[in-house]
Amino acid sequence: MRLNLDHIGQIALGVADVDRAERFFGETLGLRRLYRHGDLVFFDCAGVRLMLERSDDAQAIARASPIYLRCADIAFAVAELGRRGVVFSDPPHRIARMDDHDLWMAFFADPDGHVLALMHEAPKGYAPS
Repeated sequence: MRLNLDHIGQIALGVADVDRAERFFGETLGLRRLYRHGDLVFFDCAGVRLMLERSDDAQAIARASPIYLRCADIAFAVAELGRRGVVFSDPPHRIARMDDHDLWMAFFADPDGHVLALMHEAPKGYAPS
């Protein structure tokens, strides 16, 4: 048997208020909720589970790694999430010019201050409108 660890099964984030986080990730971001068990709520992110769990440790909440959400059109996604109340720290901007595409990102935070980003692997020459 070959060891195969090339797929992430689940990512966990500690949150101060599970109900508030559930609304933000489910209603505001539009992630599909899988289920809730007490102070744990699970969402589907294209086959990777996102688990939000209640935490009383504010420092642990603040240390979470950013989560990058892939989107098909960053200008559309920023506009739509803005209508839903998401505040971006800066407008979409090109992060890197790759050989076959340009990488664009726009950063924002959830109600607990976790850094989140939209990422768009755009065709060369893409300019958000």
